Amino acid sequence: MEELIEQLSVLLENKVGRLSEVTQILEEADVRVKSMVLADTSEFGILRLIADQTEGAYQALKARGYTAGRTRVAAVGVGENYRQLRAALALLEKQTINVEYMYAFPPRGKESVTVFRFDKTEEAAGILRAGGFRIFSPSEI
Repeated sequence: MEELIEQLSVLLENKVGRLSEVTQILEEADVRVKSMVLADTSEFGILRLIADQTEGAYQALKARGYTAGRTRVAAVGVGENYRQLRAALALLEKQTINVEYMYAFPPRGKESVTVFRFDKTEEAAGILRAGGFRIFSPSEI
């Protein structure tokens, strides 16, 4: 499905300077980060990011010894308020699709953009599109 976006997940040691080092690596590789979120545990964090050059970011991080994986996610326009997010989630619940995680971009005009990883990402994107929700393509992010 062409509107799904490839996201990188980078395993980071929960240690001072690791996030700074990753951003430096990406800057040196001339990669523009469009969105990122960091979740942590006591020993490691998972940095999820969307970049303008996924392959370049992936190769630059791997070359410096970082463990990185690729995941297809859906960037969904959910309007201006939580009611539209709730409507999207209700559509997915009816089809027994689980949200594994989500995070939001800064609003684009009046439209909030939320990145979702579903247990059935392609199916979820189709359901949301059919329900009137905008699914952003990689070039729109």
